[in-house]
Amino acid sequence: MDITNIFGLLGGMGLFLFGMKLLSDGLELVAGSKMKRVLGVLTKNRVLAALAGIVVTALIQSSATTCVMTVGFVNAGLINLSQAIGIIMGANIGTTITGQLITFKMSAIAPIFIGIGVFLTLFVKKTIIKQWGQIITGLGMLFVGLSTMSTAMSPLGDIPEFKNLLMSFSNPLLGIVFGIVFTVVLQSSAAVTGILIALASAGSLTTLDNAIYILLGMNIGTCLTTIVASIGASKAARRTAVVHLLFNLIGTAIFIPIVMFLPYTDWIASFSGSIERQIANAHTIFNVATTLVLLPLGTPLAKLTYLIIPGEDKKSEDMKMKYIDERLLRTPPIAVGYVKKEVERLGVLARNTIHDAFDVMLKNTKDSIDVVLNNENTIDYIENELTKYMIRLSACELSARDSRLISKYLHVVNDLERVGDHAENVVEAMQKMQAGNLTFSPSANEELSRLVEKIEFLFDESLIVLRSQTFDKELDFRIRITEQNIDDLTREFRDNHVERLAKGKCSPEQGVVFVDLLINLERVADHACNIALNMEEI
Repeated sequence: MDITNIFGLLGGMGLFLFGMKLLSDGLELVAGSKMKRVLGVLTKNRVLAALAGIVVTALIQSSATTCVMTVGFVNAGLINLSQAIGIIMGANIGTTITGQLITFKMSAIAPIFIGIGVFLTLFVKKTIIKQWGQIITGLGMLFVGLSTMSTAMSPLGDIPEFKNLLMSFSNPLLGIVFGIVFTVVLQSSAAVTGILIALASAGSLTTLDNAIYILLGMNIGTCLTTIVASIGASKAARRTAVVHLLFNLIGTAIFIPIVMFLPYTDWIASFSGSIERQIANAHTIFNVATTLVLLPLGTPLAKLTYLIIPGEDKKSEDMKMKYIDERLLRTPPIAVGYVKKEVERLGVLARNTIHDAFDVMLKNTKDSIDVVLNNENTIDYIENELTKYMIRLSACELSARDSRLISKYLHVVNDLERVGDHAENVVEAMQKMQAGNLTFSPSANEELSRLVEKIEFLFDESLIVLRSQTFDKELDFRIRITEQNIDDLTREFRDNHVERLAKGKCSPEQGVVFVDLLINLERVADHACNIALNMEEI
C-alpha cells in the first residue's frame, strides 16, 4: 500500500463523512416540522417514544444527535426519564438505517446524484428544492467516498500483517476495545460501519467473525457523545446519558456469549448474502433485539440509574429558562419550536406582570408590588438569555420561514421586556402615591380603568397572534383600531387632567404621577401592538 492509497483512503473517508453531514443536515431541514410532530407522541408511552426515536434518527441520520437532543429535553424538563428511555432505544435502531443504505452498490450512478444535487442547490431558487438538492448531493458523495475507500483499501488484502490484525479482532476483548476507540475517534458509528463495509467491498474483510466484536464495541463508543453532552446538566439529564450507556453495555453482555457459543454469524450469513450486507444486518439485529429485551424493563432500568446517580435536583428557581437548552442547537428546527414555547411563556409572564401592576394602580393592592418587581427581574433574565440563544440559533442553517420567525421573535422579546419595565414604572409611581398618602380623584380612577380595560384587551389579542402565528384582516383592523383608540383616550385624559389641575381638583404631586402613568400605559399599548404586527407575514 503506497502513499497514493493512503491519500485515497483519507480522501474517500473525507467524502464519506462530508456526504453524510450534507445528507443529515438536508434531511433535518426538510423534516424539521415532521420531527416536531413526531416528538409530540412522547406524552403517550414508552413504545411510542421508541418509535419516535427510530423515525427522528432515520430523518437526521445520527443517533448521537438524537440522544444529545434527548438529554437537552430532559434537562429542560420537557420529557421525563421514562420517555427518554424509549427515544434512546429507538435511536439505536434508527441509526442502523445508514448501514443498510450504504450496502446498496450505487457508486456507478453516484456522480449523477452529485450532478443533479449540485444543480438543484446552486441554480434553483425555491428553498425546499435547494434542501432536497443538498440531500441528493450528500447521498452521491457518500457513495463516491465509500467507493474511493474500497479502491484504496484493496491492496490491504495482500498484506499479511493487516490480515493478522483483522484476524485478531475475532478476539472479543480486542474487537470490542477497537470498536469503542475507533468510534470515539470518528465520533460516528455510521462512519465505522462505512469503513467496515468498504473493507468488505475491497475483499480485505472476508468473514463477519472478524467484524462482529467491532460492531459491539462501536455501539458502546457512540455513547461518549451523549455522556459529554450531559456534563454539567441536571441529574435527570445525566441519568438519560447513563441509560444510553447501559443499553449498549447490557446488549453487548447479552450478545458476547451468543456470538462465542452459538453459530450466530453463520445464521446471519445464511440469509444475508454478501459480507457487506452481513455487517449491516448484524448491526441492525443487535439494536432491535436489545430494544425488544430492554424496552419492557424500562422502569427497572430507570431505577438502576438512580442507584448510579443518586439524589434529586434542587427545585428550579423562577429565574431560569424552561424550554430552551444548549443541546437543542444541534437540531435547529427543533430548537426553533422550543424558542416559540419560551417566547409564549415570556408573553404570558409579561401579561400577568402588567395585570398585577394595574391591580396596584387601581386597587392599591400592596401585596402585588413584590410580585411585579420579582417578575420584572425574571422577564429581564429570560429576555437576555433568549436573545443570546436566538442570535446563536440564527447563525445555524434554518429554513426561510424559521429564519424569519427568529428575526420576528428578536423584536417581540424586546417589546415584552419593555412591558416589564413599564409594569415596574407603574408600581414605582404608585409607591410614591402610597408614601405621600395620596389618592386619585374618582374621575381620574375611572379614566385609568377605561385605559386598562382596552390595554388588556389589546394585549390578549396580541398574545393570540403570538401563539397562533395567524393574522387576518379582521384581527389586524381590531388591533390597530384599539391601539388608535388608546392613543385618543390618552390625549383626552391628559387634557382632562390639565382641566382638573386648573380647577384645583388635584394636587401637582398627584398630577405628576397621573401623567407618568398615562405615558407608561400608552407605551404598553404600543408594545402590545408591535408584538402583533411583528408576527404579520411569517
